[in-house]
Amino acid sequence: MTTVLISGASVAGPALAYWLRRHGITPTVVERAPAPRAGGQAIDIRGVALDVVDRMGLLAPLREVRTRMRGMSMLDGDGNEIMRSTEHAISSGRLDNDDIELLREDLTTLLYDRTRQDVEYVFDDSITALEQDEHGVRATFEKGGPRTFDLVVGADGLHSTVRRLAFGPEEEFVHHLGTYLSIFTADNFLGLDDWQVWIREGQAGGGIYPVRDNTELRVNLGFESDPVPYDHRDLDAQRRLVAERCGGLRWEVPKLLAAMETAPDFYFDAMAQVRMDSWSRGRVTLLGDAGYCASPLSGQGTSLALVGAYVLAAELAAADHATALIRYETRMRPFVELNQALATENPGGPASEESLDRAKNAITL
Repeated sequence: MTTVLISGASVAGPALAYWLRRHGITPTVVERAPAPRAGGQAIDIRGVALDVVDRMGLLAPLREVRTRMRGMSMLDGDGNEIMRSTEHAISSGRLDNDDIELLREDLTTLLYDRTRQDVEYVFDDSITALEQDEHGVRATFEKGGPRTFDLVVGADGLHSTVRRLAFGPEEEFVHHLGTYLSIFTADNFLGLDDWQVWIREGQAGGGIYPVRDNTELRVNLGFESDPVPYDHRDLDAQRRLVAERCGGLRWEVPKLLAAMETAPDFYFDAMAQVRMDSWSRGRVTLLGDAGYCASPLSGQGTSLALVGAYVLAAELAAADHATALIRYETRMRPFVELNQALATENPGGPASEESLDRAKNAITL
């Protein structure tokens, strides 16, 4: 095993590239976006994933950019506070634990900076076809010329191109969890000071919290719904859908919806899980959300990506690819299943602290 093509430059892809280089394997990362993607919600690094980033030398830098929430409020549809806590926040859990909550873009920036000097990144391109034989995988690209690698890894998210090319349509593997979510940035016109607020009425609601020294808001607005057909590339249509489904919310939500119209980092998708009988097919395998998305409702997607990258790289360094991929799945699947269960054990609310503590440490590195 000498060369690996990784599709996706978010969290799982660069983390895998780092560990492959450490093991003497040459990775190439291809990413559809023209540069590392900005924006995104606050994410969590928990349990054994903290050991992974510590071994990467990133624990201290990550703690420097962590969020500093003091607490949260829950509001009714008119914006009246009905509950507050200085011990717990919906986005991160208990505020006195050792977990790290930070913005997704801060983690991806640190991972990219840690790997950019000795990893080949190919931005603004994507894989269009994969052809396997006993010696390798020939990858065809949208813009670049074809190349052959020993292994291809799909670390390209919920709507993985690699998974579609190697395993089939995503409808066979993606399971809707009954919720849609939008995320975007707005000015902190609410004056929130390291404090998050959550509002809900009927089937719509969301959470708002300040970032960047309280100068910006990260807005999460969503709604419960059966599967809704929409174009994943049509952002304007997605904005209209959010405005329609969340337009009944009062308080400051109309101003937030107005800010959504011009937000440069608007994101929208279903809360869903990827469930597969196998994550590998020949010389193609899947990592992170592409193979076992737990959904943001679990709070564990980032940790699964980081741990999966560490385990996959270690197994590839220790054995031939066929044996390594079996060992990778054997080690990771129980960990994945416990963490996916966090999103479904308590519909409409966070998983219990006991379940989270058990799930986030349920693997030995």
